[in-house]
Amino acid sequence: MPSRPRLVRARIFHTPSDPFRHSRGLIAHHDGALLIRDGRIAASGDYSAIRNAALDADELDLRPGVVLPGLVDTHVHFPQVRIIGGLGRSLLDWLVDVALPEEARMADEGYARVTARLFLRALAAHGTTTALVFGAHFAPAMTALFEAAGKSGLRIISGLVVSDRQLRPDLHVTPEQAYRDTTALVARFHGQGRLLYAVTPRFALSTSEPMLEMCRAVVDEHADVRAQTHINENPAEIADVRSAFPWARDYFDIYERHGLAGPRTVLAHNVHPSDGELARMAASGTSIAHCPCSNAALGSGIFPLRRHLDAGIACGLGSDVGGGIGFGILKEGLQAYLMQRVAHDGVPLDAARLLYLATLGGATALGLGQEIGDFTPGKAADFVCLQPPDGSPLDAIYRRAGSPEELLSSIFTLAGAESVRGVWVEGETAGNGL
Repeated sequence: MPSRPRLVRARIFHTPSDPFRHSRGLIAHHDGALLIRDGRIAASGDYSAIRNAALDADELDLRPGVVLPGLVDTHVHFPQVRIIGGLGRSLLDWLVDVALPEEARMADEGYARVTARLFLRALAAHGTTTALVFGAHFAPAMTALFEAAGKSGLRIISGLVVSDRQLRPDLHVTPEQAYRDTTALVARFHGQGRLLYAVTPRFALSTSEPMLEMCRAVVDEHADVRAQTHINENPAEIADVRSAFPWARDYFDIYERHGLAGPRTVLAHNVHPSDGELARMAASGTSIAHCPCSNAALGSGIFPLRRHLDAGIACGLGSDVGGGIGFGILKEGLQAYLMQRVAHDGVPLDAARLLYLATLGGATALGLGQEIGDFTPGKAADFVCLQPPDGSPLDAIYRRAGSPEELLSSIFTLAGAESVRGVWVEGETAGNGL
């Protein structure tokens, strides 16, 4: 039986068109409304007009809060919640000293279940409603994550991390066992509710060619399964990959030749791509997760955003917990802005472009741009309400009521979990039940 329509009243910002390509990307309503029917956006715009057309709707008044589309995290690691802040190392040293010992603890199913709940609560607390999640190396830990994600109401795309070399032995698995575990998880969780599966080789350095062929087989056998991995993050990593795959013309070639490039693939980082790689990524429809806080924290470099945009590659923002510094996609937007300011060919990131990267840009990178990311009628009613604590600097800016661009810029600069009033997915409160 259809539910009663709901009218959400607040300041409303969204970017239904790409502000990197269109002059008017930001749509703002000072006294705005979303009309929600059966979990979908029926209308968005000025409150008075929508209220008059929907007199039967129940009203949820979120003023003086600001409502944005639900934030989208295109790259985050479930097992790494407890290692945020492992500073002072570069990528490969950080993996050995910090990340992998914690990931090995996910063999304890009880520990993994506690971590899954902590992880999902942190996503929701920071306004994230959709995330592409690097999972654990252990199937029971992945079961724990998917089960908790189903209860949370969030949109989660994730998968078992597979590796068979170069890591700790307790994180290695044979391609045959990886196939059995992966296909069992796909059968149980893929497409259930708001869950999707992503085939997840850790990165080329830790996966043999037979393991990459296993990943190709799963992608080929299951409709709409995604693929995710890392690429071109750090010069030392790239040199080691070149030695491990001497036949490959570049890093991306390894994934291309094993069927792991295309519109269902998201590659994290890509800080140091060649022009040839960018051209082939664009031609294949492969997307990139840009993780600016992690790139800075691990000293990986400044992301060449302009080169990606010029090539026509879809990019979203990723928190990269725990190589990054927290779950805040708003913080990632601010860091992206700062790094582009100092890049020699940096892209100006105004408020509209930041919002796009954090919402519809990320959704597009995940292949969900027709489903989420803005308030176009017909899309899912995924949104976050932001309202800063009374007496805070951000509250003072809210009350001054400057231009929409000024207010949105201040949100990216100052807002964190303390300002998140709640998140809704398909019109339902999400993040609870954990």
